Amino acid sequence: MRTAERLYAERGFANVSVRQISEAAGQRNNSAVQYHFESRDRLIETILSNHTRLVEKHRIVMVEALRERKTVSLEEHYSCLILPNVENHIEAGTPTWCARFLAQALGEPALRDYVLQDHLDTPSLRLLDEIGAIRRDGIRPELRARHGTMVRQLCVHAFAELEHDLANGRIDPATAEESWRVLGQDLIKALCGLTTGLLGPR
Repeated sequence: MRTAERLYAERGFANVSVRQISEAAGQRNNSAVQYHFESRDRLIETILSNHTRLVEKHRIVMVEALRERKTVSLEEHYSCLILPNVENHIEAGTPTWCARFLAQALGEPALRDYVLQDHLDTPSLRLLDEIGAIRRDGIRPELRARHGTMVRQLCVHAFAELEHDLANGRIDPATAEESWRVLGQDLIKALCGLTTGLLGPR
């Protein structure tokens, strides 16, 4: 799966065949991938589910800690959204491909709905939404949806860009942990500003 993830992240889904995955993984039998995963989409779904599970273990702890709070700030809300991804990247080491893989998957029409359902609709994110740090009253549904799209695009592509820069030596891999943590804090600040500017103060 790691080989498939790398190839898809670096080349896109349309430019990677099962044969190429098998060859890059050192498999002489091209049917090995199909045997284990039935289809290309099933392989991609499995990779996405693995990422979701790894991030969820961090996020659910953070969100549960806020559950009994009377009020939750925007900064705390976005910390729960962003920092679990930061920790997952730090734990995985350098290079990683998961952020670029997710960005590719969100841009693939046949996979987009699955990504939104599986990767972005988890127990921790549903609970975070219920806690209610984001203003809802008086906000038009289409504006709320647009806000969600902006948040998603900013997060996904900011992570993918840093991942690309670390993997290709544009940023020293020795500074990877610091770079991820700085990005996390910058994103939290940016998302707080975006939310206040678009939806108004809570």
